[in-house]
Amino acid sequence: MKFLEGKTVLLGVCGGIAAYKAAELCRLLVQEGATVQVIMTAGAREFISPLTFSVLTGQPALTEIFKPGGEDPLTHIDLADRADLFLVAPATANILAKLAAGLADDLLTTTALAVTCPTLVAPAMNVNMYAKAAVQENLATLERRGWGIVEPEEGFLACGTTGKGRLAGLERIVAACRRALAPGDYRDVAVLVTAGGTREPLDPVRYIGNYSSGKMGYALARAAWERGARVTLVTASPLPPPPEVEVIRVQTAAEMLAAVEGRFEGSDIVLKAAAVADFRPVAQAANKIKKDAKQGLNLELEPTVDILAYLGRRKKRQILVGFAAETQDLLANARQKLQNKHLDLMVANDVTRPGAGFGSDTNIVTLLYPDGSKEELPRLSKPEVAHRILDAVKNLPGFPKKGTRPEREE
Repeated sequence: MKFLEGKTVLLGVCGGIAAYKAAELCRLLVQEGATVQVIMTAGAREFISPLTFSVLTGQPALTEIFKPGGEDPLTHIDLADRADLFLVAPATANILAKLAAGLADDLLTTTALAVTCPTLVAPAMNVNMYAKAAVQENLATLERRGWGIVEPEEGFLACGTTGKGRLAGLERIVAACRRALAPGDYRDVAVLVTAGGTREPLDPVRYIGNYSSGKMGYALARAAWERGARVTLVTASPLPPPPEVEVIRVQTAAEMLAAVEGRFEGSDIVLKAAAVADFRPVAQAANKIKKDAKQGLNLELEPTVDILAYLGRRKKRQILVGFAAETQDLLANARQKLQNKHLDLMVANDVTRPGAGFGSDTNIVTLLYPDGSKEELPRLSKPEVAHRILDAVKNLPGFPKKGTRPEREE
């Protein structure tokens, strides 16, 4: 789902060295389909030109509360009425104090008081400034009033120090924007996702594995977080994790079982997208197995625990979703797994089809339900498939109806 497409985002840019990053943030938001209107403080204009934002957004960057000639004293009201999202990035300690106190002495702060849409701030400042009690109390006040906080990251800062205060990664900020405009139908729902192909060691340098990239599981984790869920991702994939998601890295089927088992009881929805190895070597060699050209290598394998079936036997209130990657008899094999493993939904795909195989950025899936019904989806990007799966899960019996947005404290 393109939650930013067709939406108007008011982007407040404040006076800090991170202001230059707001230009790239504009580009990313426009790329997502948003109309971006930049409002700059006087300090921001010392670091970057309004013309830069005007070129990137196609909208004149606004800097004054009154237009030249004073013909429009209600600019801030017009902006607030048109806004779908109000974002301040970078947000300085000064602007945080003003927003928390309700001060309105420029175009940005007067607009902030007038908006009724979702609001976000992404602070950026010196590590010592960020740690000050006054700044933390202002952030806590804003959060209590319904503002979303995209916390800064740790790293080397422009002032030469190292610590927490660097503007959050732009993908994190864009993801927070998507989450702010998403329906929130998964808010406070605990979602557990597994992803990637497990690796079963043969010796210190080799393993038995599969071609799964983990992209589908990662797309599910990101989509669930965007829609308000508390997400835990148990992954055997080396891909960088989606922002704001708890990540537990594993390698083997046994490690994945232990991680999932420990979090199953506290989960509402379990999306088992991982490609777990069905077999593992009975014995793991202590040293690298040397090649012998005169004789082959015979491996003795034993089955791993079927994690999905194990969870199916244990589940109580949880909704359990399985994935079946097949090369033949897709529907028959997937339906059998759906029934035998006591699942609430099965996502089946034929990995031999172009655009549906391991590592692809797209997928072609069929959703199978316990009542015998099915829903065939066209070729879609994996993020789109993820949202379609979440739509289906939301309509299943037993889905926890927690999805409501928090009330804003005015």
